[in-house]
Amino acid sequence: MLDAMTLPDDTLSRDDRRYAQVLARDASQDGLFWYGVMTTGVYCRPGCASRAPKRQNVRFYASPAEAQADGLRACKRCRPDAAVSRAHHIAAVTRACRLLEASETEPNLDALAAEAHLSPFHFHRLFKEITGLTPKQFAQSHRRVRVQEALQREASVTEAVYAAGFNSSGRFYEAADGMLGMSPTRFRQGGDGLTIRYTVAPCWLGLMLVAATERGLCCLILGDEADALIADLHARFPKAQIVPADAGFADTIAVVARFIETPAVGLSLPLDIQGTAFQQRVWQALRAIPPGQTASYSEIAAAIGQPKAARAVAGACAANPIAVAVPCHRIIRDGGAVSGYRWGVERKKKLLAREAGE
Repeated sequence: MLDAMTLPDDTLSRDDRRYAQVLARDASQDGLFWYGVMTTGVYCRPGCASRAPKRQNVRFYASPAEAQADGLRACKRCRPDAAVSRAHHIAAVTRACRLLEASETEPNLDALAAEAHLSPFHFHRLFKEITGLTPKQFAQSHRRVRVQEALQREASVTEAVYAAGFNSSGRFYEAADGMLGMSPTRFRQGGDGLTIRYTVAPCWLGLMLVAATERGLCCLILGDEADALIADLHARFPKAQIVPADAGFADTIAVVARFIETPAVGLSLPLDIQGTAFQQRVWQALRAIPPGQTASYSEIAAAIGQPKAARAVAGACAANPIAVAVPCHRIIRDGGAVSGYRWGVERKKKLLAREAGE
């Protein structure tokens, strides 16, 4: 659960990792270990919502029986002695995903939670932990892909309306612009007519190309040669109208340069980033990794609920069009090695070193 926890460094001990998961109330670890608080005589699940204990007061156990043998009693809040059914949680979220995929309207959190027999708060947290997205984000990602596929497949926009599962063209057009970043007709034309402004400017990592649509930043790429960066931009948006930015773009460049210099300050600009539902989930998980911390491909795969998709996660990282803001440089190999960065391993090492120093 990357949005609520700080990923532990590879140098931490197993118990220190577990303590970090306890501080994050990481419910994905429920059933994998239990922890006891020696000052209160109580043991809990990792996802327990009770007040965080101090490290020196915590012990870890492989089962409730071990904790009870140590003289501890079960927490009445998280009921750690009850059976943990991870499969039940996954099944409930899977059912909710199917409902969202079939729905034409925005999801109703209360209805989804009631269907899963959970409180809205617990369901929302569980859904994001397993899928990497909130129910609303999942629905939007699925509808975006559904609309894109229908527009590319059907002979007309009218046919695409119904093929995408919308009961009326009004609802379709109301939702389509926000999902596509352009009108349905323009999307069918491959983005023809979309205007993208760009500038190539120096930064401490070499050169950066910053490009934006009317909606927000759509491309931030790094390199050493301006011509190569511009060619990359054209390859990403082959049918768009790509023009050099005017002097009014200077403020955007300044904000991006400051952000690359000091990633911990955050980026205050809106992003206009399109991708598949899977890519969106990976990019969302990447943005949840705090500066100065790292994760492995397998950890990201587990965080989005697809533990066997580490290679696909690597592909989504390689397809990332917005460097640093979608921090694929914070991904390392399972053994801790730094490699596999689209804009060069040396840049990746420099970014990680700077963020660790901050």
